[in-house]
Amino acid sequence: MKLSTRGRYATRALLDLALHFGEGPLMVKDIAKRQEVSDRYLEQILTPLKSAGLVRVVRGARGGFSLARPPSEIKLIDIIQIMEGSTAPVECVDHADCCTRSESCVTREVWSELKQAINGVLESTTLQHLVERHMKAEQRASNG
Repeated sequence: MKLSTRGRYATRALLDLALHFGEGPLMVKDIAKRQEVSDRYLEQILTPLKSAGLVRVVRGARGGFSLARPPSEIKLIDIIQIMEGSTAPVECVDHADCCTRSESCVTREVWSELKQAINGVLESTTLQHLVERHMKAEQRASNG
């Protein structure tokens, strides 16, 4: 599975929101600047995350985006499935009827195991985990 820029940037944007969780809404231009993404593209990325209930929008002069739930409650699988869809590396893992060989295909079993492994990592990793990793990386960089 290869993540698109939408999946990668969505994860980075939500990490940014998680790093500032509880500080109020963040303006798109500020997130975009920190994440080195265009404002317009970031807005396109945040729209499906808002529709899915992962982020909320506050309108007005002091408005912006914030996480709809605490970082510990948002798993990476939530973000990736919204932005990318299935993590299956081949279509037949999710839709056996697309291939007449699906029931007897041993490579399909491997692709299915791969999907399960990917989902396991994404399911067990929350934005809070990424916040903690970020803090440790910053600490190493400042001590380095």
